[in-house]
Amino acid sequence: MRLARPAANNRRAARRRCRAFTLAEVLAALLFLAIVVPAVVEAMHLASLAGEVAVRKGGAARVADRILNESLVMTNWSSGAQSGTVTETGREFRWTLTSQSWPEDAAVQVVTAEVKYSAQAKEYSVTLSTLASLPGQTTLSVMKP
Repeated sequence: MRLARPAANNRRAARRRCRAFTLAEVLAALLFLAIVVPAVVEAMHLASLAGEVAVRKGGAARVADRILNESLVMTNWSSGAQSGTVTETGREFRWTLTSQSWPEDAAVQVVTAEVKYSAQAKEYSVTLSTLASLPGQTTLSVMKP
């Protein structure tokens, strides 16, 4: 019976040796992590930038829409180029309102609101345009063949 015990001890020792990682396996895992971790960090940075730009672009589009609608209702779009600054949700947006003749009809103007904003040290802009004519002006529509 005493002979069976050393064999059992040898099996336990053999199992303990099989459970450990070799140096090559540990180095391979470290190499894998050294490649994957920087790639994941860069992907997170790009996702953060894209999210911030999207949020600010949405805010800029709301500002451009509001400026364009207000100028059309007040009919102050025909008084030349205008500009200003709007603060919305703690962010600053710079806007410019311009109007120019529409090539299809001289009585109609193209009114454009451009809103500029910055996100992570880069400049971006949103531009909205519509057609407008002064009240009381009639326009002649001619269909081209």
